[in-house]
This record gives sequence, C-alpha cells and structure tokens, in this order.
Amino acid sequence: MTQAPTPTEDTVRRLVRSLLKEGAAGPEVRPVAAGGHTTWWVGTRHVLRLAPDREAAARQRRELRLRDLVRPHVPVAVPTSVAHGDWAPGLTYTLDTMVPGGSAPEPDVSALGEADLAGLLTGLRAVPVRQAEALGVPRAAPRSPEKLRAAAGRAAERLSVTDEFDATPLHPFTPAAAAQLAAQPGGAVLVHHGLTGAHLVVSADGRVRGVLGWDDAVLGDPAEDIAALALTVGAPAAVRAATLAGYGARPCLRGLWLARCDSVIRLAARLAGRGEAPLPDLRTQLRHAWEAILLERVTEFRGDDTDTDDAL
Repeated sequence: MTQAPTPTEDTVRRLVRSLLKEGAAGPEVRPVAAGGHTTWWVGTRHVLRLAPDREAAARQRRELRLRDLVRPHVPVAVPTSVAHGDWAPGLTYTLDTMVPGGSAPEPDVSALGEADLAGLLTGLRAVPVRQAEALGVPRAAPRSPEKLRAAAGRAAERLSVTDEFDATPLHPFTPAAAAQLAAQPGGAVLVHHGLTGAHLVVSADGRVRGVLGWDDAVLGDPAEDIAALALTVGAPAAVRAATLAGYGARPCLRGLWLARCDSVIRLAARLAGRGEAPLPDLRTQLRHAWEAILLERVTEFRGDDTDTDDAL
C-alpha cells in the first residue's frame, strides 16, 4: 500500500498561492491544531482542509455536495468552498470561507442561541432524506438504550470507586424505562452527528452563527444530535432547543439518556487508559449531561403507547 504524503507548510503555501493569487508571498498559513497537518488557517478569511487518505477524501467529496443541500434549510451559516480539488493523487482539499465567530469545548449559548439551535434541528429534519441518500449519506441504525444503560451501569460502578461519579442518579433508568425510549421505526432524518463545541460557531453574544464538520453526517436517529447538544451546551438548553424544533418528549428524553450514558462510559474508558479526549472536557460533558430538566418531572410514558415517537 502506498504511503499517503504528509502535507507540509511548503505544500500548503504553494497550493494556496495557486488558488488565491495574492502576490508572490501569499497569505499567512498556519495549522489549526498544534502538530496538525490536515487543517490550516489561511490568512484571516479562509480555512484549508486536506484529506489525509482516500476514505477521508470520499467523505469530503460527499460533504461538499451535502453542504449545498443543507444550506437552504438551516438558519445558520454552513461553510462555503471557494476552491476544491486534489492536493495529491486521490487526496482532496477544500478551501472554505471562514465562518465568523469562535468555537470552544464549552460554548456559552444564549436564549437566542438556543433558538438558533432549534432552527438547525428543524432544518435538518426538513432536508429530503432521499436526496441526502442519493449523495451517499449513509444510514445509521438507532442505538439501543438498554445496551447503553447496561454499559453505563458498569462504567458508573468503576467511577464510583474513584469518587468521579455517584451512580445513584442512574438507578431510575431501569430496563423498562430504556424500553420506553427505544427509537420508533420510520423516524430517520439527517443527523449532523458531531454537534460539539469544535463544530458550533458561537458569537460573543451567544448566538450560534454557523455549524462546521459535516463529513460524519448520517441518516438516522435525531436523538443523537440532541444528545450531542446536551453534552456540549447542557441538557436544559439542548432539550429546550429540541422542543422548540417540534420534537416531543420521547426523542428529547432518549437524547438526554444517550448523552448521560455516553458521558459515564467515555469518562470511565478514559480513566482506564482508553481514548485521547482531555479529562477536563469529559468531566464537563458529564456535568452537562446530568443537569436536571423539567421534562423528566412532568413526563410519564404509557406502556401501551406504540403510535408515534412523540406520543405520551
């Protein structure tokens, strides 16, 4: 197998000069992350993303088409490519306009920002599934709340030994409760599948101005995006945004418990030496996911309810 080349600063500078033609020197280029090679700031207005392998190149090609499909449906900015092609044989690049704002592991989203998130979730549901599937967006089966509940229970026991987490709040999430929150058939929508602080562009006044990172999008359970928001901006804000977007109690609570189980499982795995996510970020996600929400106190599912995902 041929070893993929590693992009260097000289590689990036030559490519950028050929694309922007801003004089002999061209704009300043610098990697977005320390030690990173695939994403580069280009001056003050652009971001260059280089696919490191052929699988990533295929996802990037699909992402460019998907962003064009999504853009008319969502109220926030989606990056626009001003140039794209191959930077090495079979390896793609896209030079995107920079979306004004900032990203952070724990973005401070205002009430208007929650409305922006609601518009985002509404827009994702409005994207025609058949058109997204025609672009190659894969389908992802809903995760089992019961399997997550069992895994989270084991992880919580390990965390309780080190005083990282008190497993008591997990006790109400019984097998019967998990069964009530199983995803109903026929509810697949376009799921961003990565609504983290790194991908939410938030302005100083707490508005959500844009969403980055569309290469992992799938057709699947909208509760996954609700869960990601619960980990990122907190459970109350995530559930309020999902409710404003028209989602009922079942998908909101399913997203909440996906986030809670994920937060416990990921922190336990990291403390056991698996994974590379920073521990402070994982502890923040744990705190966000376990924030109390009013919906839990006023919702009671009926055992004979099988009609819709939102029925109570």
